[in-house]
Amino acid sequence: MSEEQEKPVNPEETLHTSVPVTGMYKDWFLDYASYVILERAVPAIEDGLKPVQRRILHAMKEMDDGRFNKVANIIGQSMQYHPHGDASIGDAIVNIGQKELLIETQGNWGDVRTGDRAAAARYIEARLSKFALEVVFNAQTTEWQLSYDGRKREPVTLPVKFPLLLAQGVEGIAVGLSTKILPHNFIELIEGSIEILKGNKTNVLPDFITGGLADFSEYNEGLRGGKVKLRARIEEEDSKTLLIKEIPYGTTTDSLIDSILKANDKGKIKIKKVVDNTAKDVEIAIQLAPGVSPDVTIDALYAFTDCEVSISPNACVIIKDSPVFLTVNDILEYNTKQTKSLLKRELEIRKAELLEKLLFSSLEKIFIENRIYRDIEECTTWDAVLEAIDKGLEPYKPDFYREIVQDDLIRLTEIKIKRISKFDALKADELMKRLQDELKEVNHNLRNLTDYSINYYQNLLEKYGKGRERKTEIRTFDTIQANVVAANNAKLYVNRTDGFVGYGLKKDEFVCDCSDLDDIIVIRKDGICMVSKIQEKNFMGKDILHVAVFRKGDERMVYNYIYLDGITGRAMVKRFQVLAVTRDKEYNLTKGTKGSKTLYLTANANGEAEIVTIFLTQGAKARVKVFDFDFASIEIKGRGAGGNILTRHPIRKIQLKMEGVSTLGGLNIYYDPTVGRLNTDERGKLIGNFLGEDKILVCYKSGDYELTSFELTNRYQADDVVLIEKFDPEKVLSAVYFDGASKTYYIKRFQIETTTLNKKFNFISDHKQSYLKLISTEKQPQVSAILIKGKEEEQVDFDLDMLIDIKGWKALGNKLSTYQVKEVSLIAPKKSDKKSDDAEEEAIEDESDEQLDVGTTIDLSPKKDDEEQLGLF
Repeated sequence: MSEEQEKPVNPEETLHTSVPVTGMYKDWFLDYASYVILERAVPAIEDGLKPVQRRILHAMKEMDDGRFNKVANIIGQSMQYHPHGDASIGDAIVNIGQKELLIETQGNWGDVRTGDRAAAARYIEARLSKFALEVVFNAQTTEWQLSYDGRKREPVTLPVKFPLLLAQGVEGIAVGLSTKILPHNFIELIEGSIEILKGNKTNVLPDFITGGLADFSEYNEGLRGGKVKLRARIEEEDSKTLLIKEIPYGTTTDSLIDSILKANDKGKIKIKKVVDNTAKDVEIAIQLAPGVSPDVTIDALYAFTDCEVSISPNACVIIKDSPVFLTVNDILEYNTKQTKSLLKRELEIRKAELLEKLLFSSLEKIFIENRIYRDIEECTTWDAVLEAIDKGLEPYKPDFYREIVQDDLIRLTEIKIKRISKFDALKADELMKRLQDELKEVNHNLRNLTDYSINYYQNLLEKYGKGRERKTEIRTFDTIQANVVAANNAKLYVNRTDGFVGYGLKKDEFVCDCSDLDDIIVIRKDGICMVSKIQEKNFMGKDILHVAVFRKGDERMVYNYIYLDGITGRAMVKRFQVLAVTRDKEYNLTKGTKGSKTLYLTANANGEAEIVTIFLTQGAKARVKVFDFDFASIEIKGRGAGGNILTRHPIRKIQLKMEGVSTLGGLNIYYDPTVGRLNTDERGKLIGNFLGEDKILVCYKSGDYELTSFELTNRYQADDVVLIEKFDPEKVLSAVYFDGASKTYYIKRFQIETTTLNKKFNFISDHKQSYLKLISTEKQPQVSAILIKGKEEEQVDFDLDMLIDIKGWKALGNKLSTYQVKEVSLIAPKKSDKKSDDAEEEAIEDESDEQLDVGTTIDLSPKKDDEEQLGLF
């Protein structure tokens, strides 16, 4: 071995020269991010397609022969243009096919409602739809580029003459960027484009293939920061069963059922069973537990399950190789202008084609009729032939729209002898006349391009709009308070002496059923009031006098309170509300002086004011040692108010003498038809002032009536409600309904005889085509009907109370008229009747006022203490 070989190796000499990679990493990362954004995730605004979708459609157009092709073959064809695996191409084809717009499908393509996947690519088939062939492709207006391997041509973008991006929607995630454009309604997009062409503003809203209900009040035109609330369509089949007929976009029947079962396991809702009956249409049956309100359960389903979901849109598109954020209305306007531009290009191309056809037809006619072809018989060279033809055309050149070039002369030499011998001048003139007429039409369309574009969209609407009506119903959703609708999945216990409250104290005193979302209010003997989140075991202070579930902002809950002031020794009395507090903060209901304590306390859910008897001690200096006090004699004030002096003498005991009645009066209940809910916030129509056992009467288009309570959790199908008002058992209902069996209108007058709540009773004929036309509780209702008498129409007014007597609610009634009734409508009550009714109502109000204690003043406005704490949790 040589010395050189035996020499030890120096590790430092073997290291390669170090190269900094910072710059490379920066460039590579930006290149990769740009590639993902432009080539995979974000669609181009011109055609609304990602590259893979564009290549699939182009491949299908190349294969198109009018017949279905195996999807496996389409994938193979697409791989000539798309440098990725077959799985991604197959998924993209299925995604396009499930949108039911560009591709006609055959076989099992899966179901977006249930989440079922499509069959394998070798089992399913597809072809381009007629709509796609008409709207998406035109080789003459397409800009082309080489495919990734340089062997094929592929479109840069397809010349789509329709807002395809908004119709299909798109979702994609790139490096540091994402896009989410929701699908919109086919018909509404076309109508929106027409409005834009007319110079009007438009506002399009999403529409989903799964149907359901949607609130777009925060949509923000699809920009970042917007939000769409989606709800399942839930129907009440009966008092024990709910049916989910449509599901929110982005969910499936399986995921929805899973969310319902999880909510039930957590105790948020109470159900017996969930059955998936989905076949052609979605139907999920939910069987309720005994004693559970269907209305409250519907709210709970929206609050705790995927029956309500929110989607945040983010409209991002590629414009000139850059991602841009636009509103959906801006995208629609861009696509509309692009369609107009493409139509113009197509017209210009067609015009050029017609001019060329006219030119050659004219040249051909001149060439044959003037026998110019004979002039070339003596020519011995090709140049001489062309020169002879050119010379023969010389007198006619000024009439042509362009200069005659050598290619035109060559085309004339290619005319066969057989064509010359059979040339028919009349047929040639007819052809030229048709070409001139079409050219005239094309020129007219170019001059009136806007009208032509509008007609184009209207034609699309007529040809392809049928069956594409809006599936998702636009609604305004009410806010559901989770703690109000949550099922009572816990029990509240209290150890008053030791001061512990919670749902884990099962050996102590039971208070009430509650939810694990509830807040608990406690008032102690030392005058401290505190609100805390319910827990398994929570220390809230010793000597607890009152514990209950706390409802924020409950103005009906009034506390009647007597306490001893530690410094002065006086007994103070007050009435107060607890509207809003900070959790776990102690609030003193007394003046906070040492030795102060609670002497008497009641919590009154409807503002009741009782009468109590005060017993003073035997040693008290007062002459009257026993006297009564009526809580109704003092005002309702804030939680921190000091109160009024009850007595300056020591009290031995306080005893209840008489239960109180509400001093707050009835509760004004309003009905908001936009959400089909009751409220006390003065939204919608005032139904009436309610107390105790008062009920609401609801009549529906189906001919059913229903009595309900005035609970704010009640739900009503707003579109189906014909009449909703406070129930008066003495009132007579006058109804006009259409009988499906006899195809005529009937009238009937009846009183409500049933008392069952939340049960519908049908008071018209039971034919499936029967429906309630109108109903009134006026004393003297009048209707106006248009009768068909022979060939003439006559308007006649009817007094319903004169036509028919009051009968039972099950009675069929009488025919409105022997003549055919074209239309019938309710006439507003006469002014005189209204005044007398108002006078009668005022008399009733005056009479009720006389029964009130005129010395009692109720102040329901928030006090300073409450105003300081509003909205703190």
